[in-house]
Amino acid sequence: MVRMRYEKAPDVDAIVINVSEKFRDKLTHINSYRILCVRSYGSKANAYARIWSMPQVWKIALDIDAFYVLEVLHEHFDKLSSIEKEKTILHELLHIPKTFSGALLPHVYGKDRAHIDNRVDSFYSEDSF
Repeated sequence: MVRMRYEKAPDVDAIVINVSEKFRDKLTHINSYRILCVRSYGSKANAYARIWSMPQVWKIALDIDAFYVLEVLHEHFDKLSSIEKEKTILHELLHIPKTFSGALLPHVYGKDRAHIDNRVDSFYSEDSF
């Protein structure tokens, strides 16, 4: 049995800061200092990354503001190109609501039923690299 292992991921912290800065006009609610990044090893999931919310009960019990944990799965994420890593991180950041409350948005949400993957593509097409 392979056990899951986690470690802090300062390289991913840097990508979060870079993406937050690159799209600061669209991600004004993101506080990159309250997003903690970890790398996992041994996951069987097909995901490249996941974002974890902070339940309200923990915020109240600890008397702290919301934090998020952004996990990248070594088995998939580390093989990506730099631009695909950025897009993956942006995708995860788009799950954070404008209230930065500790909650998460689903992949499809809002009045226009915008899909997060479509938003990632539009961010990058508008930025014209």
